[in-house]
Amino acid sequence: MKTSNSLSRQIILSMSAVVLCVIALALVGSYVFYALLWMFWPPSDLDVNEWLPTGVEWAWMALITCISLSMGAVVAIKLSRRILMPLNSVATSLRRLADGDLDARATASNRSLAEATLLVDDFNSMAERLKRMAEEQSFWNAAIAHELRTPLTILRGRLQGLAEGVFTPDQAQFYSLLNQVEGLTRLIEDLRVVGLADNGYLEVHIQSADLADEIEADAALFEPGLLASGFVLHLNLLKRTVQCDPARIRQALLAMLDNLRRHATPGNVTVRLSSQDGLNTLSVADEGPGIEEAFATHIFEPFQRGESSRSRAQGGSGLGLAVVRAIALSHRGSVTCRNLDNGGTLFELSWPDQLVAM
Repeated sequence: MKTSNSLSRQIILSMSAVVLCVIALALVGSYVFYALLWMFWPPSDLDVNEWLPTGVEWAWMALITCISLSMGAVVAIKLSRRILMPLNSVATSLRRLADGDLDARATASNRSLAEATLLVDDFNSMAERLKRMAEEQSFWNAAIAHELRTPLTILRGRLQGLAEGVFTPDQAQFYSLLNQVEGLTRLIEDLRVVGLADNGYLEVHIQSADLADEIEADAALFEPGLLASGFVLHLNLLKRTVQCDPARIRQALLAMLDNLRRHATPGNVTVRLSSQDGLNTLSVADEGPGIEEAFATHIFEPFQRGESSRSRAQGGSGLGLAVVRAIALSHRGSVTCRNLDNGGTLFELSWPDQLVAM
């Protein structure tokens, strides 16, 4: 590689130049010193020209210079190898990455310099992130296509049946079509929220709001659907003014309740709003069946479903909890889930009590 050879030659030439300069300074400086000494304080019993080097001395100086240059060249070669080997590996891997090989990784030996090893580690971390991003993009494309296929297939079948006279164009059919369109609308909105949040563009309008009253109003609208699914809703809300985007927090609450309605065991559901140690917390708790431990760390990622909810019969896009996480991050907060002693699951959305309007 031309650049590497140039750098290697530069290191060797620089080391050789340093060696020559040191030798020249030591030898010439010594003779200049003695020349000045003999010039201003000449000894009376010696020849004035005796300070000049003899042939043997010139040979000795030449030998020392050659040995020093050889040692400097050897050290320079070893040093250049320690520097250039990881750099060459990074350069080769970069070209492979540019050609689309996302498995390309650089290597460093045990003798490589610490800075070069750090460069290799940083490059490998970057390559790993690029590979993961490419895999996630492919997964997203497949998942979005899968989520859109079901409602569109249903819509196409119903509309084709209506056009061919297979279905009667009554109110029930129109409501069924409307439900599919609403499902598509929710999916598109969830995709928009998650996409904006991932790129840091999700807008939130922080204001002082009586969140408890707004949650009560939303709960009253959502409660009939919960009752129809066998759930009993309980509210435990702290009555105080909090800083947040109330519309986004309510959106997160409805997403958690919808997830619970689809996947939890019918029973009691508790929604709690509290504030402690400078944090506001909105939590939703159910009575089962709990979350698989291995799945709990991925539950807030898009299009993730546990073993108990992989059937499409339960509906849902797999984006609801990802929306909750996006809203939490937009409030500089966090969202967690954990299993309770009674076998249920607790989802907690927390954010700072003091937020600057955004």
